[in-house]
Amino acid sequence: MMQFKDIRIVEADVLVLGGGLAGHRAAAAARGLGASVALAYHARGASPHIIGFNVPLGHADQRDSPDAYYEDMVRGGYALNERRLVRALADGAKVALAELNAIGVPFARNGSNFAQRHLSGNTYARSVYHPNGIGRLALDRLLGYCKEIGVQAYSGWRAIALLRDGADVVGALLVKRNTLELLAIHASATVLATGGIGAIYADSTYPADVASDSYAFAFDAGATLIDMEFVQFEPTVVVHPEGCKGMEMPTAMFGDGAHLLNANGERFMFRYNPDHGEMQIEKARMSLCIQREIDEGRGLPDHSVLFDTTKMSADRLESYVSHCKRLRAAELDPATTAPHVRPAAHSHMGGALIDERTFTGVPGLFAAGEAAGGVHGASRIAGNGATDVIVFGGIAGKAAASQRLDIAGRQWQRVHDQALQALRRAQGRTGELRPEEVKIAVREILLEAAGLYRNEGTLARGASRLEELQHRIDQGMAVDGLRDSVRALEAANMVLVGRMIVAAARERRESRGAHQRTDFAVRDDANWLRHTGVTKDGTGEIALETVPIR
Repeated sequence: MMQFKDIRIVEADVLVLGGGLAGHRAAAAARGLGASVALAYHARGASPHIIGFNVPLGHADQRDSPDAYYEDMVRGGYALNERRLVRALADGAKVALAELNAIGVPFARNGSNFAQRHLSGNTYARSVYHPNGIGRLALDRLLGYCKEIGVQAYSGWRAIALLRDGADVVGALLVKRNTLELLAIHASATVLATGGIGAIYADSTYPADVASDSYAFAFDAGATLIDMEFVQFEPTVVVHPEGCKGMEMPTAMFGDGAHLLNANGERFMFRYNPDHGEMQIEKARMSLCIQREIDEGRGLPDHSVLFDTTKMSADRLESYVSHCKRLRAAELDPATTAPHVRPAAHSHMGGALIDERTFTGVPGLFAAGEAAGGVHGASRIAGNGATDVIVFGGIAGKAAASQRLDIAGRQWQRVHDQALQALRRAQGRTGELRPEEVKIAVREILLEAAGLYRNEGTLARGASRLEELQHRIDQGMAVDGLRDSVRALEAANMVLVGRMIVAAARERRESRGAHQRTDFAVRDDANWLRHTGVTKDGTGEIALETVPIR
């Protein structure tokens, strides 16, 4: 049994959990205000795959502005967005770009101006980018910058629990996956930046290191989560060639001449969006249009449509360096042959309810990026996931550095023991159900119950299956040592978050954005222009509540 003396201890003013752009931006911002910062992460999440992010500069079209950007977000979010967060994002994007530019992150240019691409859901071309993808370049530079300014990085560590003292969050307990060492980081403020729902859906674009822990941690700490029913399906995920299966084809390519075609060779998006086709339509609606073509028999035999890159000019096509390279490595030349695509679970609008400073309402706990909910409403316009992590990552770091708890004199052994309870329970039980079986089951259940379309029948069956899975988990999983115990915790978190999504989806009896119910097929502003909140009741169970939009 794990003892207090087996845990290595580190202290910091601010602890940032998460190795993507949100985490590194938070760490850099907190350190910039003089706080000592520990940045702990298992891997880099989805950030390396970011192509560009939205900034209303007006360099591509002088009519663009933060106000125009704000309106696009609210329209694309079906009016369910937290307006204070939308305003913070619209006004903060230019500042974030200037900060990245100042530390040497490279961006494509048109002379002295930034080059900007036109992404779906945006009225104007406003995505700044680099031909090789901005995510990896920005992350590499931020990693170096954080090291230069004295951020203490703990790479390869996965958080397994927040450290809590009463209502306060005072750090986190982590495990090194390859050595199974335990590390407790005591902190006066903690930033959750560990991503969203993770791979709890089959056929998902999420990287394997994102496992929905952020929502489970926030829920357990007493935060309110909102909009958990809104799971966005990326509309254009590669099915063929096999070597690129799961790769997202950028909707920015539509602004550069690419088209969607069905099996009949029709450019079908004009049937659904007559004035603009593939342009000026947010991703949730585009996904539904593509799925309808497939469901009504106009898809290809592999249940896909064509992402026709052959209509792009050579210079435009070749500006997507990484995508062209990967497609050609898989023996498909996008200049002559169109890849096959279809929707796949990709991102999440839900998460911890935060204010404009990313505070969760739980003392000591902040959340940024997909760990937080509210900014995107019922759907996310293309390019805004990246803007979200970059802008709110910086805001979270500054807020955490300036809003710290006093953690002197805490009863740390008691705090550690509480965090270790779940591990000890897992180590002390045996059963036939293995953690990996649980994970596979959750992915299948969520895709069937709360996929692109859902209804009371699918959701009720999903809820029942998840409850049965939870009961079996409560009886004990097959574990052998600390490694299996950690996997068991991950699996249990996936079940918990799956239950949240299904419960919230059953509650919202309308269709809006990324939540489409075949039994309540219309948008109902009179009754549902509000958030569905998920909280922990006095017994530790999921409870739902109404949260008004602010």
